[in-house]
Amino acid sequence: MRATTVRALRLADTAEAADLAAFLGRLIRYDRAAAVRLQAGGGAVAVFGRPPAFEVLAIRTARLRDAGAAEGQVEGPVELDVTVSAGELLEAIDELTGGIGLPAAVTGPPWTGVLPPRGGWQRVPGLPGPAGLRQAVAAAVTEFRTRDEALPAAHRDRAERDRIGRDIWSRTVGGTGLPLRAVHAAQSVGFLRPMPEDAPVALLKAGAWMRLRTPYGSIAVRTGGTGGIGGLSVTPT
Repeated sequence: MRATTVRALRLADTAEAADLAAFLGRLIRYDRAAAVRLQAGGGAVAVFGRPPAFEVLAIRTARLRDAGAAEGQVEGPVELDVTVSAGELLEAIDELTGGIGLPAAVTGPPWTGVLPPRGGWQRVPGLPGPAGLRQAVAAAVTEFRTRDEALPAAHRDRAERDRIGRDIWSRTVGGTGLPLRAVHAAQSVGFLRPMPEDAPVALLKAGAWMRLRTPYGSIAVRTGGTGGIGGLSVTPT
């Protein structure tokens, strides 16, 4: 990753800061030791996280006010690529000013070295609207709970629940090829919260990657057996 002397960022407004803080809070709910990778450039910053229960990447972008430079930093376009603690980054966000003091870099987990491509994305047709996606997740959660409750007591263990989880969350959404676990992840990190039915929600594909994009963020997942499902959550949220 590129070394940087940038010590702070300034987001475009306080709403951006609050949304980013909420996103980081949701990641930490799944993993108190979570790390995130930040890439900044072109007037925006992208924050990549990996909620461990879903084996996807969650991506939240925010606009930068100007250069986002810190005290003592020369004004100019920010170019930043660094991995930091999600918890420390959350603590560094000033929601009143939109400022973020960057924590010290950390050695990230393996996923931080494998990010989706920046270009070459093509739209995939057939994605339901926001309400349809939320309904699909709700139906899957109901099915999981029903099948779990129907298990004999002697078989209600982690292995059997994992099997049910793999069966349900590896299904695809319609004919799109998007694993249902990606939609579940989008809802769990707040990317499918209530929005107009005509909101710009889209499914994109580039190589082995698919990306569910909503106005609040994106979920990226590797398909074709490259992403694995061994870490699927057995407890719907």
